[in-house]
Amino acid sequence: MNLSNVKVVTDSTIDIDQKLVEKYGITIVPLSITIDNHTYIDGIDLKADEFIDKMKVASELPKSSQPSTGTFLEVYDRLGEDGSSVISIHMTQTLSGTIQSAQGASQMTNTDVTVIDSMFISKALGFQVLEAAKMAKEGYEKEKIVKRLEVIRQNTRLYITVDTLENLAKGGRIGRGKALIGSLLNVKPIASLQEGVYTPISKVRSHSQAIKYLVKQFAEDVKGKTVKAVGIAHADAHDLAAKLKQALIEFAPNCQIDISYTTPIISTHTGPGAIGFMFFSE
Repeated sequence: MNLSNVKVVTDSTIDIDQKLVEKYGITIVPLSITIDNHTYIDGIDLKADEFIDKMKVASELPKSSQPSTGTFLEVYDRLGEDGSSVISIHMTQTLSGTIQSAQGASQMTNTDVTVIDSMFISKALGFQVLEAAKMAKEGYEKEKIVKRLEVIRQNTRLYITVDTLENLAKGGRIGRGKALIGSLLNVKPIASLQEGVYTPISKVRSHSQAIKYLVKQFAEDVKGKTVKAVGIAHADAHDLAAKLKQALIEFAPNCQIDISYTTPIISTHTGPGAIGFMFFSE
């Protein structure tokens, strides 16, 4: 029996297994993505691997659109019909207007809605969403859940390594000149997402150097802490993700490490060959 009157909403950049979404009754409001004048609903009529194939041959960079305020309003109204309150946790507002749409709807609905900027994307967003949904299922009240999410947010790290600088340049994340120089030198930048901002932290020349760097970073970040969750999301880079997982398991044999294909929304920014490495420890 579900004791709680708290329901959890998120968006389609979450990168978690559908089984978990169903198990914990999480509501996902999808973004949409337009490629060559065709618009698809993320995760519904466009799967991640199909998207990469389409992106490779597209004439220009696909464009993602956040859900409308009206879409969120319908969701909040429906979930609040039985008197439940809602915690709506979303991808960082530095990468999308999703939070703004959610906030707009939260001011229009009669449902008690708390909108939270996770400051992250992908599985790092998922850490917060899953914890909120588990706590809601256990009957915790909203304030307790919101407090706990702050702790998770402060103790989560997310690193990104991209294979090509083309998409970052096209999307305005880095300058074209930098992209050109980077690709000529065959440099693979490593960045972290800090306070929701894409922050370059290192450059490596090869995938094996990238793995070495990420494992070293992981070791430093979790020193003296308990690792609670680890996830790897990739944009058509399964081999690299698997090698990173292997290297991490050699360092921390008891780690449960989940790998998944990232959403088209994220692939658009990173380009093919990227991986996101995320973990939460306390």
